[in-house]
Amino acid sequence: MPHSATSLANLDLTTLAERLGRRCREQGVSVTAAESCTGGGVASAITAVAGSSDYFETGYVTYSNAAKARLLGVAEALIAQHGAVSREVVEAMVAGACRDSGAKLGVAISGVAGPDGGTPEKPVGTVWLAWGSEHEQRAERFQFPGDRRAVRERAVREAIVGLIRYLENPPGQSR
Repeated sequence: MPHSATSLANLDLTTLAERLGRRCREQGVSVTAAESCTGGGVASAITAVAGSSDYFETGYVTYSNAAKARLLGVAEALIAQHGAVSREVVEAMVAGACRDSGAKLGVAISGVAGPDGGTPEKPVGTVWLAWGSEHEQRAERFQFPGDRRAVRERAVREAIVGLIRYLENPPGQSR
């Protein structure tokens, strides 16, 4: 039975990572993460759970645009047109991570954690996340309050919550 957003929001990061692990095992799904502003925080949270090697093999920290292009196959023209912090880029990141790793499900994160780097269109705290596979993605923009640490922590939590929601309500099911 799917859990409400409220119930997931009240869980600590370790409990969320454990729930993700249970869902991955139940469904036989492997997962990957392509991270920019979180610098490996999602991979760290997932692998803090004993036995996570059953469903997590590879994570990518692609902090620079060049790394996004080289490791994940994100087209440089896509980054130039939309910026690294965009729906289009995180969707391409998750597709590339799944393609390269062979994982069935992935999450990608790109954002402006601060304290610098914000613009009027993408102020500090703007984070795009995408969840999905090589062939299908869901993306969402967030505006997280707080300092660099708070923005990064919130992005990691939302990434894992989104993976759980994706597994509990796969594409093609009614919402």
